[in-house]
Amino acid sequence: MKILLVLSSIAVPTIMIILSQKSKLFQVSFDLLAILSALIFGNISATSIHEILIDDTVFMTNIHGIFLNPFFLATGAYLGVYTLYLLILRVKAAFLDDNTL
Repeated sequence: MKILLVLSSIAVPTIMIILSQKSKLFQVSFDLLAILSALIFGNISATSIHEILIDDTVFMTNIHGIFLNPFFLATGAYLGVYTLYLLILRVKAAFLDDNTL
């Protein structure tokens, strides 16, 4: 399972780059999905912390329940892959730009 996670963290951003080069629609879709993921991820985090503060429970114990939320995990995973996608695009642009090197 660990190998699958590592390989997919390499393969998925690579596939995203290939698709974004083929069509602007993919590029915009990846960006919009990242915005939506960031909103969902942030709101789940904020509401979880708010519930803990309102309920006056032990923060360090109860906050880990957030990891049981599949939407939190999925959006966090996408944001991680999307960040790698953006970093790869940035490095690629730096290598193609003669003035940078």
